[in-house]
Amino acid sequence: MKTDSIFYRLFQEFPHIFFEIIGESSDTATQYQFSSVEIKQTAFRIDGVFLPETKEKPIHFLEVQFQPDTEIYSRLFTEIHLYLRQNKPENDWLAVVIYPTRSIDTAPTTHYRESFASGRVTRIYLDELGESASLPIGIATIKLIIENEDRAIQLAKELITRTNQEITSVRQQQQLLQIIETILVYKFPRMDIKEIEEMFGLSDLKQTRVYQQAFTEGEQKGELKGELRGKLLAVPAMLAAGLSIEQIAQALSLSVDEVKQAAPK
Repeated sequence: MKTDSIFYRLFQEFPHIFFEIIGESSDTATQYQFSSVEIKQTAFRIDGVFLPETKEKPIHFLEVQFQPDTEIYSRLFTEIHLYLRQNKPENDWLAVVIYPTRSIDTAPTTHYRESFASGRVTRIYLDELGESASLPIGIATIKLIIENEDRAIQLAKELITRTNQEITSVRQQQQLLQIIETILVYKFPRMDIKEIEEMFGLSDLKQTRVYQQAFTEGEQKGELKGELRGKLLAVPAMLAAGLSIEQIAQALSLSVDEVKQAAPK
């Protein structure tokens, strides 16, 4: 599963989840801007950077690693120090590496042990976060990524129910449901969007007056651009899941050109 794009989208739309997962108040997110940062004149790209609005708050660097990589830490520290050299921020910095499980964390840490010991770099293992039902809904959504198919079906249904019960903003409900739907596309690559919507009750939800009204209001405000934008956002995930452009176009009722335009460059 190609997870980078899911995590980027999740933290971009719900930055408070990142701060919840590292044990800070979700309100801290209001003081940060999240982005992916390319290091100039190198082949390096940092998965995510939370840039604070004030000098007093630290920069948070984020790396998502779902495959064993013996060079993850040498690359991460190189990226961070190149960023610091090029941008010269006055802020302190911290880093977080997210793994699905501890067994993936195979890289040596000898050269960087002080950073781990001091807490400057934190490693988070998703399978050790606890039971999804007891976690904040955002963190539980992240855990959906690592569940097997049987557990994913049950957890996705629970998350959809919790989304409707716990999130009061219809727009945020839409955003989180779209992310859940995207994760399910990865989990069930043999199913098309309509089958997934039927299986998890998403099709009924999208026909409700409140949901449809939110799309209309979002279109008017230029924030959501209607159902088309939701479909286009699903294209990268479906491509990563191995579907062809033609299959995606048929499943989402889009033209081949629209799918090509939405595909990652």
